Amino acid sequence: MKKNLSYRDKLLELATIYRVSEVNNYTRNKKYLTTPQLEHILKKNKVPIPTEINKSLLEIQVKKISKPVYQTGNKITGFFGSIMTEFLRFLTSIKKAFIKLIQTIFYGILNLGTLISKGTVNSLNWIYNFKSKEKKGNSIVTVGLSFSFLVLLVIAAFNVVDVFKETETKKVVLEKKIDKAEDKKIIPKKKKETKSKKTTEKSKKPKQKQLAKDLEKKKEKKAQEEVTELVLPNLNLKTETVLNLFEDVQYDLKKVRFEKKVRPIYFTQFPKDLDEISSTKLKKETFIKIILPLVAAENQKILNDRYKLSKIIKKRDGARSEKEKLWLNKKFREYKIKKNDTLELRKRMDIIPISIALAQAAKESGWGTSRFALEGNAIFGQWTWTGTGIAPLDRSDEKNHKILRFPILRASVKAYKNNLNTHKGYKEFREKRFSLRKKKSNISGTKLIHTLDNYAETGKEYTKILKKIIDQNSLTDFENVILANTVIKKELDL
Repeated sequence: MKKNLSYRDKLLELATIYRVSEVNNYTRNKKYLTTPQLEHILKKNKVPIPTEINKSLLEIQVKKISKPVYQTGNKITGFFGSIMTEFLRFLTSIKKAFIKLIQTIFYGILNLGTLISKGTVNSLNWIYNFKSKEKKGNSIVTVGLSFSFLVLLVIAAFNVVDVFKETETKKVVLEKKIDKAEDKKIIPKKKKETKSKKTTEKSKKPKQKQLAKDLEKKKEKKAQEEVTELVLPNLNLKTETVLNLFEDVQYDLKKVRFEKKVRPIYFTQFPKDLDEISSTKLKKETFIKIILPLVAAENQKILNDRYKLSKIIKKRDGARSEKEKLWLNKKFREYKIKKNDTLELRKRMDIIPISIALAQAAKESGWGTSRFALEGNAIFGQWTWTGTGIAPLDRSDEKNHKILRFPILRASVKAYKNNLNTHKGYKEFREKRFSLRKKKSNISGTKLIHTLDNYAETGKEYTKILKKIIDQNSLTDFENVILANTVIKKELDL
């Protein structure tokens, strides 16, 4: 899409991509639709609008992300502040002890100097009076000075020992305080035990049932709140913000692989700095987290349509309501089926294995880092000769194709699904999928990947690369993943 397109033109383009017949009829009859009218029709047809998303959604997410961060920051600041206070007190005590030691040594030297000077004078006078030899006098002075020095060292040693004792006690106190602080954080407080077991058992029995009901209600409310759809606005989000969001909503691929459920978080575009992630594993996980809900959502929409189709086909033509007939005709047009062939509609109206969709998205978009993916939300590298697109840099002069551009990522996923389900080049893919459906076998990527050799010019070599991507990244683990807010409807046997 061109950057200078107006908001109304973007809405018209979305109507064309999603094949909204009501808008197309107005356009064909040259009737002018206002922007609010276009928005109303698109919302009625459940088409996601790229802009003018409720600002409160973003504010809620910012508050949701920032509030726990601020609270945690305050707790950490208080914790480390108490440690620093104790540490400063510890340093102050060392300082005082050191000053005391210096003062003791200094005054000891002064007093000792005075004592030595007086003793030396008296000794010399005594030596002079008794006419002692010079060597004997020197030895006496040396012995006296050495003794004085030893006494000084002993005094200093006692002071140093006292200082070390004080530091050790301070250290022990500090360590105990740290341990207590950690215990308060980690170990939850135990509830006080009741005095008598008999009385508690009697009183608990009627209360336990009520508590169980309340807990179930709370869990249901919590579950409803947690699986609400989240459409991220087109705000050029950075990868760091995206990773923080995943952490905040506890979006973990290991959990998804195990539970086979994914939260309905829909990104409208890739982060522009996705390629700056140094870790290849983290880059791939971030890409899968963005694409997986979009693919699961489109597959769920198809499964809902199949359930509705099975109910309508069960009825005779005369028993079908006007609304059902209109819906059926709309689906015939959407899947490009002539002569109202319901058997062909059943073949085409079916899911794309998630492992195949993820592998092709990774291959065609360079794990979300290609120019086409970042500039035009083109995940699957679909070509166009008439629509709005991006010209490949390595395109030869003989060719005039472009890579189809999309307003949002989900539009690219929908177009890819329609391409595999309608184009004549993927008839073998649809026939194989239909046979698996008839046998009530799992529709998996490994069973269908070899039928997509027409998707690229390299043919069989292309399918081998896709198979390698599926195996190396364990993409078959996501095969049966559904949205967390999905109500499973069993299709009627025909």
